[in-house]
Amino acid sequence: MEHALTLWYEKPAEKWVEALPIGNGRLGAMIFGEPKTEHLQVNEETIWTGKPHDYARKGAYLYLDTIRKLIAEGRQKEAEELAMDKFMSDPLRQKEYQPFCDLYLDFGAVDPAEVESYRRALDLDQALATVDFSYQGVQYHREYLASHPHQAIAVHLSADKPGMISFSAALGSAHEEVEATADGEGLVLKGRVQPDGIRFQAQVVVKAVGGTVTAVSDSGQPRIEVRAADSAAVLLVGASSFVSYRDISADPAGRCAAYLEGLHGVDYNQIKAAHIEDYQKLFRKVSFELGATSLDQPTDRRIANFDPVRDPHLVTLYFQFGRYLMISGSRPGGLPLNLQGIWNDQLNPPWGSKYTCNINLEMNYWPAEAANLAPCHQPLFDLLKVLHQTGASVAKEHYNCRGWVLHHNTDIWGGAAPINHSDHGIWPTGGAWLCSHIWQHYLYHQDRVFLAEYYPIMRDAALFFVDFLVEDEKTGWLISTPSNSPEQGGLVAGPTMDHQIIRELMRNCIEASVILDCDADLRSRWQEIVEKLAPNQIGQYGQLQEWLEDKDDPNNKHRHVSHLYALYPGNEISPDLDQRFSEAAKKSLEFRGDKGTGWSMAWKINLWARLKDGSRAYRLLTTLIREGTYPNMFDAHPPFQIDGNFGAISGIMEMLVQSHLGWIEFLPALPEAWPQGRIKGICVPGGFTVDVAWAEGGLVEALILSRLGAECRVRSQAPLKVYDGSGSQVPVRAEGEVYAFATAKGQVYRIVTQERSQHS
Repeated sequence: MEHALTLWYEKPAEKWVEALPIGNGRLGAMIFGEPKTEHLQVNEETIWTGKPHDYARKGAYLYLDTIRKLIAEGRQKEAEELAMDKFMSDPLRQKEYQPFCDLYLDFGAVDPAEVESYRRALDLDQALATVDFSYQGVQYHREYLASHPHQAIAVHLSADKPGMISFSAALGSAHEEVEATADGEGLVLKGRVQPDGIRFQAQVVVKAVGGTVTAVSDSGQPRIEVRAADSAAVLLVGASSFVSYRDISADPAGRCAAYLEGLHGVDYNQIKAAHIEDYQKLFRKVSFELGATSLDQPTDRRIANFDPVRDPHLVTLYFQFGRYLMISGSRPGGLPLNLQGIWNDQLNPPWGSKYTCNINLEMNYWPAEAANLAPCHQPLFDLLKVLHQTGASVAKEHYNCRGWVLHHNTDIWGGAAPINHSDHGIWPTGGAWLCSHIWQHYLYHQDRVFLAEYYPIMRDAALFFVDFLVEDEKTGWLISTPSNSPEQGGLVAGPTMDHQIIRELMRNCIEASVILDCDADLRSRWQEIVEKLAPNQIGQYGQLQEWLEDKDDPNNKHRHVSHLYALYPGNEISPDLDQRFSEAAKKSLEFRGDKGTGWSMAWKINLWARLKDGSRAYRLLTTLIREGTYPNMFDAHPPFQIDGNFGAISGIMEMLVQSHLGWIEFLPALPEAWPQGRIKGICVPGGFTVDVAWAEGGLVEALILSRLGAECRVRSQAPLKVYDGSGSQVPVRAEGEVYAFATAKGQVYRIVTQERSQHS
C-alpha cells in the first residue's frame, strides 16, 4: 500500500500549486523541496483578518416587504438597488483567512547544478513528505510531517555519512507587524494581523545529533545555525490569540510554550511514530483498488497525460489523496475546512478563502461519513453552533423572524448576513443546507445523544422558514422570497433550490422530532408547509425548472447546477422514484454541459452517478483529473479551491455504492473502464461498513459489517444470498428488488448473487 499511494516528482516545486501539503488539522505547511534553500509556507487555521463583530444590519427588516413587492412587480433592478442600500451585511464584506509564517532552511554550500537523483514525494499511507538527492557523493534524506498528537510541524534532516548536515533556519512572515528573535531557546516570530486583531506566535527549536547548534541574532536575520551534525530535527509550533468568534484574548506565547513542553524529552523518531499511528487509525479504514499497478512516472506527468485505460491506478491515488486532505485539514476541536482547506499563501486569497455555503463548504464534507472519516466532520458541527447564535441576530434584524438564518458565506466571526451584492448575496438557505450534515451524521450512526444535542439547530433553522415563507398570489404555493438561484439570475422569488432544501430540512426535522419525541405542534406545522411549498416543475424544454417561472435558457452553461440539489446531495429525485423528474434533471444537466470549474465538474460526477450513468460520470472524472487538477493534485477551480477534491471522491463512492433511498445498492454506476476492483471500509447509513469486490463488470461479493445490529436492506436486480460469519445462510425477506435481513451487532455478512453463489 505504501508504495502505491505515493505522489512523487523529479524536481522541486517552482509554484505553490506544485508544493506538497502536510497538515495536522490546525497547522498546515506547503513543502517546496529545494535542496539549497528549503521553504515551508505555514498556516494556522485561526489566523484571519478582522475581530469579533455582529454583521447584522439593524432594522433591515423594515425594507423587506418593499423588496418583495418590487420583485413581484418585475422591478428586479430596483429591488436589488434598495437591498444594496438597506438590506446587506454591515460591513458589506466578510474577513479573510491569512498565511501564518514561513520557515526557511538554507543549505548554503549546496550547488543545485550538482544535485543528482532528486526525488520529492508524499507518502499518503504515512502522511510523510520526503526529499532525497545525492550531492558530491553523499545521499541526503529529508522528512516532513505535521503531527496531530504533538501539535507541531517536524523536519528531519539526515545523510548517509556523518557530520554532513549544515544549515541555518530562519522565520519570516507576509505580515508587516512581525518581530523575529533568536536565542539559546530557538527562534521566535511574533506579530499580529492588524492593530486590533488576532495576534500570533511561531517558535522553532532545533535538536541535532552531533555538530553544533548556535543562535545568531546579529544585524541580519535572526537564525539558528547548525554545523557538521549527523542529523537534525527542526520543530515548529505556532498559535494565535483566537479563543472563539467572540474572544481573541488568548496568549499565543503561552500556547506555544505548552506545545514545546509536550515536545520536551521527545526525539524525532517518537514524534514520527506517534504521528503515523494517529494518522493511520483514520486513513487505513478504507482501501481502494482497480486491479492496476502504479505507472512508474512522476505524478505531475501522470496527471497531465491521464489515460484512464493505461493508468486507472491514478484514480485510486486521487481518491486516497482526498481522504488524506480531510484528515490533514479537519480534526475535532478545530475549524472546518475553508475554500482552501487550511492551506493559503496569500494576504488577499481568492474569495477570502472563507466558507462559501451555497455549495463549497458542504461539498468539502460530502465524503466525510461514507469515506469512514466521521471524526473529521465534527468541526462543521462546531461551526453550526456558532452560526446558530450569530444567525439568530440576522433572522431578527433582516427578516423579523424567529430561528436563525445563514446566507451564502461565513467566516471565522460567524458572519451570517447577506454579503457582497444583493443580486447573489441574498440567499437564505445556506444554514438549512448545512443542517443536512447533522441529519446525515445521525443516519450513519443512529446516535440519539448526538441528535438531541444538534436537533435545536435544525429545529430553529426550520422555525425561521415557518415565519419567512410567503404565499405566492398566482399559485397559492409557499415560496422563498427574496432569494436567488446561486449565483445567477439576480434577486427573485421562488428559486427551485430553496424549496428543495427547505422541504428536506422540514422532513428531516419531522423525523428527528418523532425520534426524540418532542415538538409535536411544530411537526404538524412543518408537514403543512412541506405540502404547500412550491413543487419541482418540468419546463417547456423538458428540463427541471430552475425558477418559479419557466424561463430556463437551454444554452446556459453556468457552473452552478443549483436546481439539481434534489438529485444530489438530496434524494427527492431519483430514477428509482420518478422517471419523469429524473429525466427532467438529466435534461437540465445535459444543457449545462460537462465543462466547468473543478468543483462544478465534481458535483456533476455525483449527479451522473445518481442517474446511474457510470460512463458519463467517469468521463467527467477523467476531465477533472486531466484538466482540473494541479501538479500537486490540488483541485483547480482555477485558482486552487479544495472542494473539487472532496466532491470528486464523493462521486467515486456514488459510482460504487449508493445508500440514500433506504437501501444499499452495489455498483449502481460502474463505468466500463473499471471492469474489476475492490473498495473496502466505506460506510452507509444504518451503522454498516461495506467491502465490495467486482470482476467482469459484475459483483463478486460484498461484505457488510453491522456495527449497530440494525436491519439491512440491499437492492439488487439479481436474486441475492446472504451468509453470516459461520457460513450459514441468513433468511432474507424479498420486497421486489429489495432484500432485507436481520443483523447482529459486530457481525459480518457476505452478500453474493445466486449465480455467483453456485460457483463459490
